[in-house]
Amino acid sequence: MGLLNILFGRMIDRRIAEYQNDLLSRHYDEVQNIYRTMRGWRHDYHNHIQTLLALSGDEEKTREYLYKLNDDLTTVDSVIKTGNVMIDAILNSKLSLIKSKGITVDAKAVVPEKLSISEIDLCVMIGNLLDNAIEACMKQPEDANRFIRVFIGLLKGQLYLSVSNSVGGEVKKQGRSYLSTKGSAGHGFGLVRVDRIAARYGGYVNRQNEEGVFATEIMLPL
Repeated sequence: MGLLNILFGRMIDRRIAEYQNDLLSRHYDEVQNIYRTMRGWRHDYHNHIQTLLALSGDEEKTREYLYKLNDDLTTVDSVIKTGNVMIDAILNSKLSLIKSKGITVDAKAVVPEKLSISEIDLCVMIGNLLDNAIEACMKQPEDANRFIRVFIGLLKGQLYLSVSNSVGGEVKKQGRSYLSTKGSAGHGFGLVRVDRIAARYGGYVNRQNEEGVFATEIMLPL
């Protein structure tokens, strides 16, 4: 019995280590993507300055160029500001990664100043939900309509999280539970962590899959 406990403990430790390494790898990719985006903005800014200098003698063309530049900046300025620094960090990191993969994203988020839930737990939930959404989208053909929608806000006095995304192929289920398709075993550590955190705070998790769209809704008491 003691040997079985040791072997089981080692297996769990190995799986946790693999999961953590996977998270670190993703975080590295997300940070690298943010750096690439920042370098792109810097390069574009330099080009815009050079263009405006060249147009400085033509007031009409300069004004026209500035209007176009303003439109571009409005499109680029899509940073989410929830009111919580930690939530902003995880959301913007994931949204940057989503956009880099060519996935259409629509995100709105407002987080109350005072939370009864740990910010770290909330970041874990958001991160896992978006990781699963990205994974599902990337399983679709490149020419498919890949999309992710995110909404975080207050609903009936509770914190409401909603993530919906397009899916390709069949969604795996075991009983009433949905399974992740990660790895050969489809272990779904992320889904389990989300459920456990929600349960710890007396929250509610609802998952649905209809007509090529997978949606997760979470309600957390404030």
